[in-house]
Amino acid sequence: MTQQVPQAEPELAGVRNFRDVGGLPTADGRRVGHGRLFRSGHLAHATEDDVAFLNTLGLHTVFDFRNAADHQLEGEDVRLDGVRNLSIPLSDPREGATFWKMVREGELDELRALLSEGRAAARMVASYRMIITSRTAEHRRVLRALADDSVPALMHCAAGKDRAGLSIAVTLLALGVERDAIEADYLASNANHRRYKVYRSNTAPDGMSPEVMELLSPLFEARAGYLEAAFEEMAKNWGDVEGYLTQGLGVTPGLRERLRENLLD
Repeated sequence: MTQQVPQAEPELAGVRNFRDVGGLPTADGRRVGHGRLFRSGHLAHATEDDVAFLNTLGLHTVFDFRNAADHQLEGEDVRLDGVRNLSIPLSDPREGATFWKMVREGELDELRALLSEGRAAARMVASYRMIITSRTAEHRRVLRALADDSVPALMHCAAGKDRAGLSIAVTLLALGVERDAIEADYLASNANHRRYKVYRSNTAPDGMSPEVMELLSPLFEARAGYLEAAFEEMAKNWGDVEGYLTQGLGVTPGLRERLRENLLD
């Protein structure tokens, strides 16, 4: 495959939240190379034109962090020429089924009970903390794959915001990218053209009311507090980010150097 490095963010019709992570600065003055690491929402609805573009990127591996409930809802990723697809679920499919049922079918009174008065944001914070503490084996697998032979790579979940966002953040931490730059990239998922499109099967008059969408909004926003909760969980369990990387994920000096060789300019 011939690799094409995007000069500007492309307009993909069936893939949300796609972007190249290249250009982010590290603490020692280097930058993530363009065309090495991409992120997006799922690829299940990619159009023919989307597939044609993605096939120009020279991807080696697509990391899919969705669970079985996500796959049942949206479908499997389209296949890209010569690309390895790795399914590494970062959340429980039982919880995923409950989540999507609430989002798609929840009635107003139910949503008020589950999500109002900060409960939606608290749910997201708890999810981020859980992924950090309980998915160390999965993130270790991702980093080792990137250090070995998986670059260029694309990471995605459903919306490309939470599970993919955390996996991108963990990768960038291992590369030594500045925390402010990691947060800025994470928050870029809030742009209107990137945000996940919420569909509702509830056809009642209030099914898509402003109040319903406001209640659901924290579930589909990237908030600095969510990412900060993940960093706090690293410090709580491993002392600091470096402890999380070395003790929690087994990032050795050799593995870190291979990551930097593969992903940094």
